[in-house]
Amino acid sequence: MSGHSKWATIKRAKGAADAKRGKIFSVLSKDITLAARDGGGDPEFNPRLRTVIAKAKQNNMPADNIDRAIKKGTGELPGVTYEELLYEGYGAGGVGIILEITTDNKNRSASEVRSTMGKNGGNLAGVGAVAFQFDRKGQFLISTDAISEDALMELALDAGADDVKNEEDHFEVTCAITEYDTLSQAFNDKAIPLESAELVYLPNVSVPISDKDTASKVLRLIERLEDLEDVKAVHSNLELDPSIEAELAADDA
Repeated sequence: MSGHSKWATIKRAKGAADAKRGKIFSVLSKDITLAARDGGGDPEFNPRLRTVIAKAKQNNMPADNIDRAIKKGTGELPGVTYEELLYEGYGAGGVGIILEITTDNKNRSASEVRSTMGKNGGNLAGVGAVAFQFDRKGQFLISTDAISEDALMELALDAGADDVKNEEDHFEVTCAITEYDTLSQAFNDKAIPLESAELVYLPNVSVPISDKDTASKVLRLIERLEDLEDVKAVHSNLELDPSIEAELAADDA
């Protein structure tokens, strides 16, 4: 999704119902466990863990849940073994979709994703069929209330960012994967609150959709995939026509 759509998703997630909140906690718990497993349980020396913990706190995840997830990652508590998987597919109109999966049962995940795709006008694709349309990047979303554009530009570019975009109600900062930890540390040192900080797949080729029905099908598919327990993130190269986006927003109001 575009930066704007990602921002809207975050705002919706913050006001989610209990069922949605449970899904958010599940995803965050897995991320914390994996981060602690790969980089240790001390957030001071593990930028990935520090970032996920900050996100967990922003979503009001209880401290006990965070601590338990860390201890599962470090082996202090027993826990399941998670795998990180990547699925590729297409939605209506040829829109490319990449799914990040964190699961303890890849057969279950594959079955659920395939079923959801099929029921909502999409289909899974082979490895590499879609991924070339995306670049793996670090992405930080920051409210425009948190810092001025000039100050952010200076800080971010000095810390290795590729680009800083002003999207009206938020800034989007992107960087190479290799610069992600450095940039995360720079924001942390300046106490700049982050609405989102993660490694994402950003489209280098967009698929413009100007038909409302097709757009609705793609957005419904993305929403259904996001609801699946093992799905960590859904990335697409959907580019909505502004008039269609306005119509869909009006329908949701």
